[in-house]
Amino acid sequence: MANAAATLQGLFMRFGQKQLAGPLLILLILAMMVLPLPAFVLDLFFTFNIAISIIVMLVAMSVMKPLDFSVFPTVLLVTTLLRLSLNVASTRVVLLEGHTGPGAAGRVIEAFGHFLVGGNYAVGLVVFTILVIINFVVITKGAGRVAEVAARFTLDAMPGKQMAIDADLNAGLIGEDEARKRRATIAEEADFFGSMDGASKFVRGDAVAGILIMLINVLGGLFVGVLQHGLDVGTAARTYTLLTIGDGLVAQIPALIISIAAGMVVTRVGDREDVSAQIVSQLFNNSKLIYLTAGIIGFLGLIPGMPNFIFLLLAGGLAGMAWKIDQRTFRPAETPTPVSVAETPTVARETQEASWSDVAPLDVLGLEVGYRLIPLVDKAQDGELLRRIRGIRKKFAQEIGFLVSPVHIRDNLELKPNAYKILLKGVEIGEGEAFPGSLLAINPGRVAGQVPGVNTRDPAFGLTAVWIETALREQAQAYGYTVVDASTVVATHLNHLILSHSAELLGRQETQALLDHLAKDMPKLVEDVVPKALPIGVLQKVLRNLLDEGVHIRDMRTIIETLADSAPRSQDPEMLTGLVRIALSRSIVQEIYPGSTEIQAMSLDPQLERILLQAVAGGGESASIEPGLAETLVRETVAAAQRQEELGLPTVLLVPGALRALLSRFLRRSVPQLKVLAHSEVPENRMIKVTSIIGGRV
Repeated sequence: MANAAATLQGLFMRFGQKQLAGPLLILLILAMMVLPLPAFVLDLFFTFNIAISIIVMLVAMSVMKPLDFSVFPTVLLVTTLLRLSLNVASTRVVLLEGHTGPGAAGRVIEAFGHFLVGGNYAVGLVVFTILVIINFVVITKGAGRVAEVAARFTLDAMPGKQMAIDADLNAGLIGEDEARKRRATIAEEADFFGSMDGASKFVRGDAVAGILIMLINVLGGLFVGVLQHGLDVGTAARTYTLLTIGDGLVAQIPALIISIAAGMVVTRVGDREDVSAQIVSQLFNNSKLIYLTAGIIGFLGLIPGMPNFIFLLLAGGLAGMAWKIDQRTFRPAETPTPVSVAETPTVARETQEASWSDVAPLDVLGLEVGYRLIPLVDKAQDGELLRRIRGIRKKFAQEIGFLVSPVHIRDNLELKPNAYKILLKGVEIGEGEAFPGSLLAINPGRVAGQVPGVNTRDPAFGLTAVWIETALREQAQAYGYTVVDASTVVATHLNHLILSHSAELLGRQETQALLDHLAKDMPKLVEDVVPKALPIGVLQKVLRNLLDEGVHIRDMRTIIETLADSAPRSQDPEMLTGLVRIALSRSIVQEIYPGSTEIQAMSLDPQLERILLQAVAGGGESASIEPGLAETLVRETVAAAQRQEELGLPTVLLVPGALRALLSRFLRRSVPQLKVLAHSEVPENRMIKVTSIIGGRV
């Protein structure tokens, strides 16, 4: 015994109490099925079973969302096994000791068999059957159906929710850690409702087992009492039936409580309040309806023959409750603080002389909004869009490599109330509409159904979309829509345009600020290049060329070192851009083909290559392509790019280095997503696989 105690203590010290609690509980449950238990121990376990079921129900009522009780399916299985093992243990005691009297199986079973049903086994049979029907037919079946539907809808909504996370991540609204956490939550939701669907079958099976166990115990008790202990049939039936009913009630009441907890977990909606707070706030919040109910109950209480006192008492209580609600919710209306909106004076009191202060510089980036969008950008109201724009600028700086100018926001009463415009140096580059209080459901291409709303298009990417009410969010996500709010719509559009015009946003001032930032860590390197080897204007053109073709400039060290080596030989921005691209080839290819060693790209027909190389050699920087050849080249490139996209591959064209810059500029208008790589830009560790040849019919 001492050795066993020492071994158990060593296990607790090694694994901890939490790790051993689960295995020990399962072993204890299994032991109860095979080992005889005295009546006192049975009373202890039956009481524990009732206590644990109450704890589970209270926890289910207090959680904010189902995932806060993610272990619930496992708890259902364990509590079901506990009840069944107690049934087996109590059946053994009832059949062995039932002839000695009603207390043979313990005080708990005796109390449930006599006190709750008055010692009448006929009443006990009826009560037990009703409890089983309530549990099996109503609560468990309904909770299982809700869990099944929730699991299916959760799985259907996963693509839309994941696309919404990707949209927030791309817009700079969340980081990688937050996105990873949200994706894990979505996966856990699907696993939880799937597990609840399966776990509900345990409870239903437990209800069926309770009926069968009761019948077996009654018949077995009659057999044992009459044939083995010599009891008459009436005494045996009364004794063993009461014990069996007490045993069944002790098991079915906790089972009923657990089933109610399961129904509460899977049927709750919203995650701001627990179930109790939701019931109180939503059911007893409208005083007018409670007054109306009190009037109806009071009218029924005035009818002769009705229990007038009870009806009138309840009507008075409801009226008092409604009056208290009115007293609690009534408050003197506060004068709202007006939102200050900057206005430009239109008429001066005195005519003043013109000055240089009248020449206002244009904002690099501007956002103009209609008056209904002002709350989204108002600092006094902590506008959501302001925080999102700050996130966009930060994410852009981290991914692209320089800090864009602040976005200047102003209201424009000439716009529609819900409209907005995005300006670059005073010129409109994008516009759209957003509706605060509504949600935009974007169709990513495949949705399972349609949601009611106002049809429109996503202003950032032109996808078909619908403005819907907030109450339809879950339905739209279940159908596969990507659902975003109004501030996210504007922020995503702004982010897309900033990325598309990144080269224009890199001015001389931003280039100098970038060099100043780089000089803090590498002062000598920066000094050797600018202004000693290259003027800042040439560096700016090289960086703009890279940004024009979607190449980030985060690796400024490699860029500066390459320019330092190449500047003595050439000051041509185009040639320097090509040399920098070769130096950045690994990151360029990695951006296009992440996690793949094979480059599946398009290529030019050799004859077409020779024709284009001759044009470049003869024309130099002003080289041009013959119109007929240019038309054919564009047409075949567009067709090849479409085939490439259908295969799920990046649209990449491999060409000789001398043709790369020319074809990139020429084809960019017709195929914006096309990336043109030079053969010299492919790293040695990458394999090339040509998927299609362009120009075979030229």
